[in-house]
Order: sequence, then structure tokens, then C-alpha cells
Amino acid sequence: MPTSVGGGAGWRPDPRWRALARLSAAPGWEDGQGARVREEPPWRVLFFGTDQENKEEELIEKLEVVTVPSPSPKGLPVKQYAVQSQLPVYEWPDVGSGEYDVGVVASFGRLLTIKPKRFDVGPILKQETVPVPPKSTSKELEAVLSRLGANMLISVLKNLPESLNNGRQQPAEGVTHAPKISAATSCIKWEEQTSEQIFRLYRAVGNIIPLQTLWMDNTVKLLDLVEVDSSILSDSKLTGQAVIPGLVIYHKQSQILLVCCKDDWIGVRSVMLKKTLTATDFYNGCLHPWYQKNSQAQPSQCRFQTLRLPPKKKKQKKKIVAMQ
Repeated sequence: MPTSVGGGAGWRPDPRWRALARLSAAPGWEDGQGARVREEPPWRVLFFGTDQENKEEELIEKLEVVTVPSPSPKGLPVKQYAVQSQLPVYEWPDVGSGEYDVGVVASFGRLLTIKPKRFDVGPILKQETVPVPPKSTSKELEAVLSRLGANMLISVLKNLPESLNNGRQQPAEGVTHAPKISAATSCIKWEEQTSEQIFRLYRAVGNIIPLQTLWMDNTVKLLDLVEVDSSILSDSKLTGQAVIPGLVIYHKQSQILLVCCKDDWIGVRSVMLKKTLTATDFYNGCLHPWYQKNSQAQPSQCRFQTLRLPPKKKKQKKKIVAMQ
């Protein structure tokens, strides 16, 4: 997985955003009003983000933070860090009115358009490739890449003029589209997805949005997924069972729910149905009563079904445009 630090020179923003006029400009550039960007550290930095950032004292003279509104009274991690460190912090679209040499954007969640209908178009200043460990989750990978990205950023800031001069253009080939994660992303399609696809989805988005399914018209969130041991799969209770996607069986010995997908089985240790339940709780409160009530029904009727959420209405977003 490549990790990059990039830069875009020569922003020419709307007059309302004079605070951004000096961001990502080449050292020595003059903004037309007599102010000149510094040619060496310490830099004046405006940080755009939502996650926690760290301050490198020797490189940074001034650090101010722009983040986005949060439903939490404490705000997002970067705001908590800024308040704790007594740094000026603004909520987008407010960016303050100070003078800055460098703008850093990381996990910001808002579109800063540099050219018409384009963003993230600056040259690559530094890039490293790291292997993705097998079966790693997005949270685990985030921790690795955050440390690496922070070190790369510090490296670039230490030699910013040289880094800008040696930047290379982003390649046009190999570009892929990353769809936005939504609640619909987390809905398991039992008839279509293999066990490997479901586990990949769980590792990718499970810590952001729990995977969801439908049980007797009720939404169920699958909280803790596990791979099923081969000894469990050889159980006569499974081998003699009709394979129907979504079928739910409680395996008493291992205390997990076994759910059939397109090609195999996955294990579930806990779910959320109004409240968090262990697999045993779900069996006692849902599966067992269902069997008692439907004693003549086939076990294959006891299954999870694909949750299909209605499409979300698109909201028109206001964009702040900075012309290059």
C-alpha cells in the first residue's frame, strides 16, 4: 500500500480565504500584498483534520487547527488535542485570518477544490510502500500508516524547499475510485458474498459501521465475527443441513452462531439487537423461542436475510473553491 505526502503550489483562493493564500506555495513566493512565504523552518502551519496530530517543536513556530463540527461536546480527536495543547482551533468553514507558510490536510472529510472539479492534484513530494499484513483491520492499518505518514510529513517539512523542487506528478494510470462508506456498505448479502468477502468487509468497515443483517424484520448488527474451525464444520449437525444462505445455527460447544453464506460458514460471537447479546443470549432469546413456536417448520426457515436500505437522498453541498 503506497503512502504519499503531496503538495500543490500556487493556490489562488477566493478573497474571503486570505488565510489560505500562502498555503502550499513555493518558498519565497510573494502573495501580492508584500507578505513573503518563508524559505526555511520554523514554519507557520494550518492543519486541516479530524484525527489527532503531533507538533514538532523545532520545525513549527505556529500551529493552528481547522476541524469539522462534531455531535460530541468534546469534539473530534484533533480538537481535543488542540484544546489540551492550547492551540487555536477553528470549525470549518472558518479558517482564521492568520498568515501561514504550509497547509496540512489529513483525514479532513471536506472537499478543498484546487482546480474546477479536481482535488488532490499536487505533485508527490514523498512516497513509501508498505505491505498490508494478512487479516489486518482498518483500525490496525490506520495506526501503522498514521505513524509512517507523520514521519514522512516531518521529513518533508525539514527540507520543504528541496522537497517541492523534487516533487513528481501523480501518475494518470492505476487510479481507482474509493466509494464513500455508508450504512448500506455494511449490509451483508448472504446469497452473493462469500465468507472471505464478508470477512474482508468486516475487517475494512466493522470498526466504523458494524455489519448488519435482518432477523424476523428486525435489524441485527454483527459485532464479533470469527473464522469457523474445520472441526466445527465437520459436525454432523452441519453436514446434514441443507445449505441455504443466511441460515443460522447455534453451536453449543463453541458458543458461536454459525451463519451460512454463499460458499461457506462464518462464526459470530456477539450481536446487537436493541442491546448487545452473546451468541448464547441470542440463541436463548431468539432462536430457541422461534423453534418452540415453529416446531413444524423446517430449520432452513430460521435464517438471516439481507437488509436492503432505501437509497439516501443526495444533499447539495456547498464547496469552497480555490483557483490555481
